Formats: sequence, C-alpha cells, structure tokens
Amino acid sequence: MLLAIGFSGVCLSATLLGVWTSARRDSFLLTWAFGVLLLVGHVLVYWNYVQAPSLPLLAGFMAFLAAGLALLYGAARQFCSGQSPLRPSLLAGLTVFVFEVPLLLTGYDGAAMMMENFGALTVLGLTAWVYFRHRSDAPIPMVALAAMYMACAVSFGLCGLMLVLNGRWTIGHAPQNWAEDLSIMVAVASMTGIGALSLALNQARNAARHRAASLRDPLTGAMNRRALFSRHGERSFGPFMAVVMFDLDHFKGINDKYGHATGDRVLLAFADVARRHLRAGDDLARLGGEEFAVVMPRITEEQVQAVARTICEEFAATSLATERGPLSCTVSAGIGFGDAQGAGLEDILHRADTALYAAKRNGRNRIESETWRLVG
Repeated sequence: MLLAIGFSGVCLSATLLGVWTSARRDSFLLTWAFGVLLLVGHVLVYWNYVQAPSLPLLAGFMAFLAAGLALLYGAARQFCSGQSPLRPSLLAGLTVFVFEVPLLLTGYDGAAMMMENFGALTVLGLTAWVYFRHRSDAPIPMVALAAMYMACAVSFGLCGLMLVLNGRWTIGHAPQNWAEDLSIMVAVASMTGIGALSLALNQARNAARHRAASLRDPLTGAMNRRALFSRHGERSFGPFMAVVMFDLDHFKGINDKYGHATGDRVLLAFADVARRHLRAGDDLARLGGEEFAVVMPRITEEQVQAVARTICEEFAATSLATERGPLSCTVSAGIGFGDAQGAGLEDILHRADTALYAAKRNGRNRIESETWRLVG
C-alpha cells in the first residue's frame, strides 16, 4: 500500500510538472509538484523504517512529511490568493519539525510521532481552511478540496490520538493499529481526488481568464465590441436609456506625427477620463481604433448631456508630455436614445453613429444627437 501511494504520488507530480511547463504563470503547480515529491520521499523513507527502524530514518521521514505538507499549504495560499508560498511554507514546516527534534534526540520517538501526527493535523487543517475560505471562487470544488484535506488531517489526528491513548512515548518501531491503516487508505483516496480536482480547477480558472481576456480591449481594458453585444445585444433600449459614441479628433494625425506609442497613451488617457465620470452600471467599450461607446441605462437626456460634456471637456484639458512638447486632443460625441418601442442595440448604435458623424462633419469637438447639439 505504501509503495502504491509512492507510485501514484510520482505520477501526480510528473503530471503537475508537465502541466506547469505549458502554463508557467501557474507557479502554484510547481510548488505543489515539489510538495508531492517530498511526500513521496516521506513514504519511501517510512517504508524503509518499517523494515528496519533507526533514528536517522525516523528523522528523515518526519522531515519529508513536514516539508511536503508545508509546501502543499504554501501552494494552496498561492493558488487561492496569489501569495508567495515561501514564507508560510517555511514557517509551517519548521514549526512542526523543530518541536519533533528534541523528542527524537532524547529518545522519545513515540512522543515525536505524536507531534508529527498532530503537526500534520494542524498543517492540513490550515490548508483545508485556505480552500474553504475562498469557496466563493468555485463553491463546490473548493469545498470538496477542503473536505479531502480535512479528511487527511483527521486521519493523522487519529494516529496521534491512538499513540496518546496507548501511552506509547517510546516504541522503537512503526506503530501498527487501525488508525494507521485508515490513514493510509484516506491518503490514497485523497491524493487521487485532490490531484484531479486541483487540475480541473486550474483548467477552469485558465478558461475563465482566457474568456475574460477575449472580451476586453488589451490596451485600455474597456469592453470590446464582442463583449458589448454579448452583454447588451438582446436588450431593449427604452426612452431612459442611451448610447454615447466618442471618436477622438484627428487621431490619425497624432499617430503620424507623434508615433503609435503616443497614440496609445492618448487612447488610455481618454479611457481613464471616461471611467472617472461613468456611473455604476454604465459600460465603456472600445469599438475599434479611436472609437468608443458608453451604454447608459436609467438616465435622462439632461444627464446624458452633462456626462458627455464633462468627459469631452476634461479630455480636452488633458495634456500629455511628449518629445515634441505637450499634446492635447479633443473628442467628438454622438448620442443615440432609446424609445418607447424598445429599440435594439444595433439601432441605438446607428443613431449614435449618425449623430457622431454629424459632429465630425460640423467641425469636431462637439456633441450631437438627433435633436440638439453642444458645441465644444
């Protein structure tokens, strides 16, 4: 059984390393792989200790266990909150092992094994708590991981409790009782379940990350056209809803004169200005090039005018330092309103686009709609 645990641990560690080589940003996989390898070392040294008990082997398998579980704890923190695993892993591993060393040196190997089991109970319990505390990320998988880690923790705790109840402060060999057998079975089942579930969670997180990236403009962080239609494409726009389209004036000239890097800074500056004046529930999207759209629900014509005017005025007052001197830019805007019939997004964008082109045609640096205009 012990050799089976060791073999499955090696396979799991190899799988984690393989996945990490193709996704190196997921560094928790590397931490976790090394933690599993240390636990495999614990199993192999423990198996040798069972065959021929000795103090060096006893100290060896305790050190491997403390270090391996500490790395699993660090990997859990790294996965759930992105924290570096180094400090928590060192603290957890050293705390457990430091308490065991004096007992080993004074010949109380049974007491050292009690400390080993209760230390494993503590570290595994902390690992379970990390996953449970972050269960909102993925409730069922996270709770399942916490449960499996907690099952391992309880199995180690039972092993320590049996030693306490039997008063075995010195034993000179590996303990043999039902708690040890149960702990081995729980370890086999949990290692398989924890490995499969952790990899599945990581794949799901990466898929969500890629999906989110596909819906965002990489430069400004605003929604892209695809995201805009995904969110509002089936929506009906009533009379208290509007779309404002913004187009930066003479942007091609800025790229030609100052370079595309400066042009990117101008786009970022506009996105930052727009975000500062949007309300909760408003959505900013970059439709392409220098064109942006803002969807504004639950708003009156006067409020739309005020927000659009503030954005245009603040952006015009924004100055960027360049090698050719200060650079400022203006923006034109067109507003499309919903109606009592509940127009679709395509219709509202067309109305806003028509108003925007009227603003560009009439001199730029102005805001227009179907019924009125604001000159900058």
